[in-house]
Amino acid sequence: MTEHTDLVYDGLSLIASRHCKRAFLDRPVPRNVLAEVLLAAGQAPSSRNIQPWRVTVVTGPTLDALTRTLREAFERGEPPRPDCANRPPALDNTAAERARAALSGVLRAKGHAPDDAAAARAHLRDNLRFFDAPAALVCHIPGDAVPGTFLETGFFLQNIMLGLVARGLGSCPQFSVAGYADALRRKLDIETHRIIVCTLAVGYPDEAAPVNRFVPPRARMEEFVQWC
Repeated sequence: MTEHTDLVYDGLSLIASRHCKRAFLDRPVPRNVLAEVLLAAGQAPSSRNIQPWRVTVVTGPTLDALTRTLREAFERGEPPRPDCANRPPALDNTAAERARAALSGVLRAKGHAPDDAAAARAHLRDNLRFFDAPAALVCHIPGDAVPGTFLETGFFLQNIMLGLVARGLGSCPQFSVAGYADALRRKLDIETHRIIVCTLAVGYPDEAAPVNRFVPPRARMEEFVQWC
């Protein structure tokens, strides 16, 4: 009984401890560690065991070249053209305030004023550099995906992020990079019909970096749970 309780507690602690990391140590991530996490993440549930997700792992010179391509597109002012939307066109007041507070908190953690437009642009540029992480994952799904496909892929991605925490790694899911989906497909030889869902910056987090200590406040349980 004690052993089972400890396992439950450890699992819940792992979930609660995960948050986005945006600064990483200059330390490569062993391929076998990533493989271990990805293999375990593949246990995510999917309808009739279809397992629609695919991941392209990018490291080393390929990651450097991809980062240059993304940065150049950004500096040219190329508008993002994501394959899918990640939020509705209009947010309600609560969601809009959470989004504003999250960006403000990140900018403050980086030492900038929350209304500093140049700092916000620089933060977006940092996203396209994967925050100098030594590895990046590109998640993509079939071109005929339906809402359930995205749900199942979300299960898979959450497994990855929790698995990374379990192995001492950190990550940051990035929709902003997916805005340059065509560049990702072209540079990484991803089939043109695949939908780029998001990327993950992955590495050993630099816990001394103030930005990694910023954790946005979460809603109270009463705000998202109804007991019947």
